Amino acid sequence: MEHSNGDRLKTALLLAAVGGLLGGLALYFSGRPDLASTVWLVGVLPVLGALLVEILRSLWCGEIGLDIVAALSMSAAVLFGETLAAAVVALMYSGGTFLESFAEGRARREMRDLLARVPRTATRHQNGSLEEVPLDDIMPGDRLLIRQGDVVPVDGTVASASAFLDTSALTGESLPIRAQNGGDAMSGSTNAGEAFDLVATRPAKDSTYAGIVRLVEEAQRSKAPMSRLADRWSLGFLLVTVAIAFAAWWFTGDPIRAVAVLVVATPCPLILAVPVALVAGLSRAAHFGVLIKGAGPLEAMARTQTLILDKTGTLTDGRPQIVTIDSHDGTDPDEVLRLAAGLDQATKHPVAQAIVAAARERGLSLPVPTNVAEAPGEGLTGQVDARSVVVGGHGFVTGRVGEAAVEHPALAAGSVLVAVGVDGRLAGHLVMADPLREGTHDMLARLRRQGIGRILLATGDRQEVAERVTEGLGLNGIRAGLTPDQKVLLVLTERKRGPVMMVGDGVNDAPALAAADVGVAMGARGAAASAEAADVVLLVDRVDRLAPGIEIARGARRIALESVVAGIGLSVMGMVAAALGYLTPVQGALIQEAIDVAVILNALRALRISPAETWSPRSTATGHQPTLLQGNQT
Repeated sequence: MEHSNGDRLKTALLLAAVGGLLGGLALYFSGRPDLASTVWLVGVLPVLGALLVEILRSLWCGEIGLDIVAALSMSAAVLFGETLAAAVVALMYSGGTFLESFAEGRARREMRDLLARVPRTATRHQNGSLEEVPLDDIMPGDRLLIRQGDVVPVDGTVASASAFLDTSALTGESLPIRAQNGGDAMSGSTNAGEAFDLVATRPAKDSTYAGIVRLVEEAQRSKAPMSRLADRWSLGFLLVTVAIAFAAWWFTGDPIRAVAVLVVATPCPLILAVPVALVAGLSRAAHFGVLIKGAGPLEAMARTQTLILDKTGTLTDGRPQIVTIDSHDGTDPDEVLRLAAGLDQATKHPVAQAIVAAARERGLSLPVPTNVAEAPGEGLTGQVDARSVVVGGHGFVTGRVGEAAVEHPALAAGSVLVAVGVDGRLAGHLVMADPLREGTHDMLARLRRQGIGRILLATGDRQEVAERVTEGLGLNGIRAGLTPDQKVLLVLTERKRGPVMMVGDGVNDAPALAAADVGVAMGARGAAASAEAADVVLLVDRVDRLAPGIEIARGARRIALESVVAGIGLSVMGMVAAALGYLTPVQGALIQEAIDVAVILNALRALRISPAETWSPRSTATGHQPTLLQGNQT
């Protein structure tokens, strides 16, 4: 509501300034200069009043911005009867603030459309029936039903025989884990298997997910606001302006010369050119699937020196994929995959769905399975093309086909072995893992060329898994086994070296995203909590969008700086001319208008920034697709 009220006020001020300037010009050219002056004044006063309130608020917070220069020029012009000049300044100032507000409002609206909210209710067993209750009503000891695909609402223990939980958003472990009866289930994890019962052990406000949300809020409160690029120039420009205006009045005794200096000095190149360039950068970045939530995050993105990456769902795809197919009886690897995928169509287990997706990508025809029986957490049995097929864990399959367990070569850390039995014999194995995303090496090399000097991995996964996945990437450091608060501590430590960008997709990443100078969330499949805490959201499931995003941010900031330098240089020349008596206040306002047009046209070049990598924003690609490697047939 606060954002909405502020946006409405800025819109009203812009309309008052436009109406006052145009109405006064109409009266002036119709022969009513006295009434025109009054109308210009009416358009100026609301803008000036709002500006003075903003200045007092900023000074109270110990901040000095460009608003002081604009207020001085408007006040001096009104005081000495130069109302037309004041009206022009009012229009430029209100236009610049409206433009910034518009860009940030658009980003907020896109975020509301993009992100889903965390469920606010849960299903509770009560007197032999089920009822939907608010999360705050859940107390320790309540028995809840967690349906397939549901997010676990509170911390608790599994009350069914077993449960399969996707904890990747919390721990970074990419493959689901099995929790036995009486085992712990953390809030924020997702039910990846059949429905199960959960006995709550904590109320929602004390659960794991709520604790992470509190960490996010604390990180956001403690994060120092980024100063706007324009404001960093403001103090020096203010001192130069006041010095020239005072000198002109002191040496000539003519206050109108000081007014002319102040009007020419109105920092419109800063007020307008910077927002225009940055808003253009926001628009251009969105074209490449990078949603940046405002000009401040875009500036911070352009100055980033350290990059911290999450592993699961960020550097890796976050979904298990087949890396090798081993055949043990001469069966063609494609046939092993086809039969396994055909049977796995009957379950929604994420590993089974990954096998089905891999087979379909290979163009394999999958028949409808029959007589399917599922042993939750162990595997499936059934008929595929009139053949008896068993798919699941190695021990489950060898037990069903009546063969002794065959020793399989040691798996790499983080890999999963899926056995396939056909017609009473062990036909082969599918080795699955969560591999590195395609193009990661090139992306990191490109980021280093763009000035990112330090790249770290921060993950809740095990050290050996993190080292295997990132082997050969040349990272500056690997931090594994981290909890959400430890990720925040890492971000805060790295910020001492310079601006830090953190990239993640899970609930456990949200506090670190909020604490970083720039938090980047994988919005296509990431958790809503991480996307809401972030400053930047990648709208497509491709971490390589980071490189063009940073390139666009740096290009937009460079163009904004060019516009500022050129505009301020021309304004200083105009101030000197006004101080020497060559410009009246109205002429100064017109000169300033010409300068404004020039720097705005220059700032609009940001709309044409073309990242070095060519990529179509209409691409339907969703990241790295499974690559099937045929292993040795033994």
